Amino acid sequence: MASSTFGTVVRLPSGNYRVQYYGPEGRKGRRYGAPTTFRTKADARKFLATVHAEIIAGKWMPPADAKAPGAPAVTLATYAETWLAHRDIRPRTAAQYRSLLNRAILPKLGGLPINAITADDVKGWYSKLDKSKPTWRSQAYGLLRTICGDAVRDGKAKAQPCNIRGAGAVKRARNIKPATVAELAKITDLMPEQYRAMVTLAAWCALRFGELTELRRRDVDAERGVIHVRRGVSHVEGKFVVGPPKTAAGSRDVTIPPNVLEAVRAHLIDHTGPDADALLFPGVGGQHLASATFYRWFYAARDAIGRGGKDPHPLHFHALRHTGAVMAAQAGATLAELMGRLGHTTPQAAMIYQHASADRDRALAERMAAMADGGGFA
Repeated sequence: MASSTFGTVVRLPSGNYRVQYYGPEGRKGRRYGAPTTFRTKADARKFLATVHAEIIAGKWMPPADAKAPGAPAVTLATYAETWLAHRDIRPRTAAQYRSLLNRAILPKLGGLPINAITADDVKGWYSKLDKSKPTWRSQAYGLLRTICGDAVRDGKAKAQPCNIRGAGAVKRARNIKPATVAELAKITDLMPEQYRAMVTLAAWCALRFGELTELRRRDVDAERGVIHVRRGVSHVEGKFVVGPPKTAAGSRDVTIPPNVLEAVRAHLIDHTGPDADALLFPGVGGQHLASATFYRWFYAARDAIGRGGKDPHPLHFHALRHTGAVMAAQAGATLAELMGRLGHTTPQAAMIYQHASADRDRALAERMAAMADGGGFA
């Protein structure tokens, strides 16, 4: 038996070696063992030296199945509360994280020490999440993975237990069918006059609902035909909360296509207050427009043109943004131009819309063929 004031290496009858050592409290504290035995004394001493170095550096944590006296383990619930409190995120995102924690993550895993959560714990938890809600399921897994990853970086856990391949991704629940120009015109005509420009801007400028409902007179340069997107509004716990756009790239200038610019100018004259801070699309009492109020009209209009719930690809309001993105791609927008117009931070999001420009590619091929027929190249 080799020993020191810190730990011991003991040869077992099997020929392997067992390690035992004291934690940061020294001999006054409890003794710990390695999670496995070692084939050689050199391997056992190497493990012992590594643990000793971690204790000296203040990075050591008790094994998952042990708890040092006087140092209660930090649970996932406790760590998650601190983690969420220190995140610089939009109110709506914070509310979403809170909901995922309370409904999906903490009921099953919250009481476990953050450094004791294993891959098996995560797999068992994930397998019992509601499979009929794939997006919610992937969001819950993604949030847990982020929290556990930060715990590793903070020194509260040793390893990332979330390693289920593909669990954080979800296939699009439905294929979005963009609205045609004719469908846009019909829907716009069926909307109340004060909301027609909202449909127009959602489609032709690819703006989000929260960006549209926070637009104010000062955000629209009617002379140059440019919309300055600088803020968005969300409805959180019964209150309207104004904040920065959804993404870091969301603060942007969007040019209004000339074919709809006159409609926007008319809206400013007929339906927008004279103040610079007047909302373009106000709700009751001049407050922000509630989604339920607007959707009541929008869904009736899309149902009337046959793009409602009975259609294989019903036209949701967000699909108007998709429509505008596809039109921009078909008009020849580069990936960088799409990212700028849509306010996307990563190319992956904008690339979705380039996939929908097959018609433009066909036209390009036809022009190439015409060059060959006419001898248009050397």
